[in-house]
Amino acid sequence: MKELTRRQMLVGTAAAAVAATVPLIAAAPARAAAPQFGKQAPGFYRYKLGSFEITVVTDGKSRVPITDAFVTNASKDEVKAALAALFMDTEIFYGPYNPIVVNTGTNLAVIDTGNGEAAYQSTKGLNGQLLINLAAAGIDAAAIDSVVISHFHGDHINGLLKADNTLAFPNAKIYVPAPEYRYWMSDDEMKRAASPRIDLLFKNVRRVMSGEVLKRLSQYEWGAEIIPGITAVATPGQSPGHTSHIVASGNSKVFVHADVTHAPYLFVRNPGWHPFYDHDPVKSEETRRKVLDMLASSRMLVQGYHFPFPGVAHIEKTTTGYREIPVQWDPLI
Repeated sequence: MKELTRRQMLVGTAAAAVAATVPLIAAAPARAAAPQFGKQAPGFYRYKLGSFEITVVTDGKSRVPITDAFVTNASKDEVKAALAALFMDTEIFYGPYNPIVVNTGTNLAVIDTGNGEAAYQSTKGLNGQLLINLAAAGIDAAAIDSVVISHFHGDHINGLLKADNTLAFPNAKIYVPAPEYRYWMSDDEMKRAASPRIDLLFKNVRRVMSGEVLKRLSQYEWGAEIIPGITAVATPGQSPGHTSHIVASGNSKVFVHADVTHAPYLFVRNPGWHPFYDHDPVKSEETRRKVLDMLASSRMLVQGYHFPFPGVAHIEKTTTGYREIPVQWDPLI
């Protein structure tokens, strides 16, 4: 009988040990997949403008079906083709909302307020996110001392109120364009409402511009410096008193243009198109072309309320119109 060497015994013992573990490995349960989160991170983005700090705070977005009435002087097929060329949904228009907070070092101002806390509940978080994202950005709504409104459409003023109709910014003075206030608060103009949509807008304005909001309201004229560093610019058309703002610190400026162009990939690139929500489409187109010419020639930064988040861009003139050039995301401020 052949005698086992010490080396053979050690090898055999090791092999037996490995073999003994195989059934245990095979019997171990498979590791479960990681759970999905199902929600986005808080939406805010900061950049410097001279000595000012600007925080773009998303209020979410809307979903609007593309119908024959979406653009009143272009066919549904033309609109869909424009969206398809950019790899976008051709059936549903997605419109973002980008209110901003301007910290001047002296004032803490919000420009436009989004759809409001009640909308967050009714849309299941699709929009009405401003207060949640302000808190995530480390900004206390009670610390806001100035709210500047561009015009009186609901997605710009409804955020003045919380879901319980108390003030969203309890310590802020509220600045509104005088021409816009005169129009929407006029009973005669309300009687002349040209469509059910305009009638609903009148009713919503009267709902928001009442009570505690009215007590804090101050009207400003076009061309006025509302607070140091924020100046009103007349841009009527989208609404009768629609106003944009130039925020300036030293030699640095940004044109905060509210709804002058709305979605840039449709109405910057096709400035002659008339979206259904323009109050005076001819005047709106005239304003849009004038502003886009100014932005392209001056190379001024633009902050778009309905541009893809965070909505910071430049405008370039093309052979057919204009196009927006988004500013690159910067991890530093």
